Amino acid sequence: MALVGSPNSGKTTLFNALTGLRAKTGNYPGVTVTRYEGIAEVGAGGQVVLEDLPGTYSLVAISPDEQIVASVLDPADEGTATPEGLLVTLDATTMRRSLRLVAQVLRRGLPVCVVLTFTDELTRRQGRVDVAALRRALGVPVVAVVGGRRQQLADLRDLMADPSSWSRPVVPPPAEPEEVGAWIESVLGAAGYSAPQIDERTRRLDAVLLHPVWGTLVFFATMFAFFQIIFAVAAPAQAGIESVFAWLGDQARTRVGIDWLAAFIADGLIGGVGGVVVFLPQIALLFVLISLLEGIGYLARAAFLMDRVMARAGLEGRAFVALLSSFACAIPGIMATRTLPSTRDRIATMLGAPLMTCSARLPVYVLLIGLLVSPDTRVGPFGVQGLVMFALYLVGAISAMLTAWLFSRIGRSTGPALPFYMEMPPYRLPSLRSVALAVWDACRGFLSKVTRIILGTTIVLWLLLNLPAPSDDELRAAGVDPADTTAVATYTIDHSLAADIGHAVEPVFEPLGFDWRINVGVLASLSAREVFVATMGQVAAAQNPDDPADALATMRVQEGPRQGELLFTPPVLAALLVFFLYALQCMSTIAVLRRESGSWRWPVIAFGYLFALAWVMAALTRVVVAAVT
Repeated sequence: MALVGSPNSGKTTLFNALTGLRAKTGNYPGVTVTRYEGIAEVGAGGQVVLEDLPGTYSLVAISPDEQIVASVLDPADEGTATPEGLLVTLDATTMRRSLRLVAQVLRRGLPVCVVLTFTDELTRRQGRVDVAALRRALGVPVVAVVGGRRQQLADLRDLMADPSSWSRPVVPPPAEPEEVGAWIESVLGAAGYSAPQIDERTRRLDAVLLHPVWGTLVFFATMFAFFQIIFAVAAPAQAGIESVFAWLGDQARTRVGIDWLAAFIADGLIGGVGGVVVFLPQIALLFVLISLLEGIGYLARAAFLMDRVMARAGLEGRAFVALLSSFACAIPGIMATRTLPSTRDRIATMLGAPLMTCSARLPVYVLLIGLLVSPDTRVGPFGVQGLVMFALYLVGAISAMLTAWLFSRIGRSTGPALPFYMEMPPYRLPSLRSVALAVWDACRGFLSKVTRIILGTTIVLWLLLNLPAPSDDELRAAGVDPADTTAVATYTIDHSLAADIGHAVEPVFEPLGFDWRINVGVLASLSAREVFVATMGQVAAAQNPDDPADALATMRVQEGPRQGELLFTPPVLAALLVFFLYALQCMSTIAVLRRESGSWRWPVIAFGYLFALAWVMAALTRVVVAAVT
């Protein structure tokens, strides 16, 4: 069976309630852009495979995600299996518009059950509908479901047990637009439908939040407060996690009798992984805030405001929806480009999406901003650390839109503008459960990356940083006391395989002020951006196990024209921040680019142009910051 419905009609919420899964839901189109499958328990102890199709307003496909729905519902399409039954979600508050999709689905001739959603919202806003009369008017089963109420779901599960027994309309709905309009009016009249009144609370808020001036100011103020909160609230939890991992490292050094094994556990595993996990509070808080803004309905307003900006740049609102999805991760943002009808706009938006600041950059930003700006530095009541973070997110968003616009203009041909629908959902308080699940899924994904990608990379890095192991004679010849563990660790790292790799790429990164240690971190971050933090954590833990943070802040350049100077000076830190702002340091994103574009051409272009852009902008930033400091 398949779930069909327009965006924001409660389709994916129903899918989750029936299957027990946690597919992402959202209050704006473009959230569901792929096909999800799950097993739903139905009446008499049976099971059905339930498929959640992308949200669509029409079966006349103009974009790839709409084509998915049209293909699945077309019995003549031999490339896809036709469902044995369809559940069509019908938003009770927008029935006049939503019935057009119902009419198109009914004409496919498949067994259909209409699931009426948001009837509680309809009643609250003084609207009404007779469900039994609607069932007679449509000629198919109609079940009203509010959220995941068990009794209503039980009735629906009983129906799902045997779709072949569902009633069907004697005469299918008409196809001509004028006749469809008359059919809709007759259905609404027969069902005693009374449209809901305008939500007065929503109207008053939207008068401000959708205003081109006041709404934009509120948007930027919201984002500004967003990053102030991330630094202010997460700091105590971060300090607690740091102390836990420091204690674990001390335990490993004192209790493990084999020196090299103790160093591997303390510096490689605990120091490297702990250096990334310490940023979990910021990740959790980021997704708490995003989930709240999304659940309340504010992100749809933000997309509407930015649609005006995108229109001036020659892109449509769907492009901003895809870019908005990239704030958490570029991968869902790239997948959301399936809603774009134009292939050229899809490619252009894909190439811009990696510039949106994703959660993987957050640990890197927090580490570098912490080295660049003291937590006590303030401008009036605002912390400068939060100001810098806000600036990085803002520059990333502007760069993403400019890049998407630039690529969309290359060889662009003129054509008719295609419709873009953006619903403004009523403001609702999100459930605590939905916010908690969103945050848990994000934290679990972050920890999964730590245990899979980052842990594996950390082990490889530890080996590269500690091999070849110098002998005591070699240490004495170099003037190093073999009994001085810190001096031995420093010598070993400076003459390791990692140092050789870092020195090999120095001609590329030397103009940016990076030494071989930073170079190794940049190269390692190709597996995942967070690995840069793990690399610096290993280097710092080896040089000063008791206070790695101080080791990073006091680390000095060991050779070259800057020999003896602090490694992490303000110009170098600023250049690093800008480099990570622009560089495509994520192989998972490249893989998804390959899958969505259908060739390696665009991922190679994306990696190349973003690396060049990152290098140039980082070099310019270093020069400018050096001139003013």
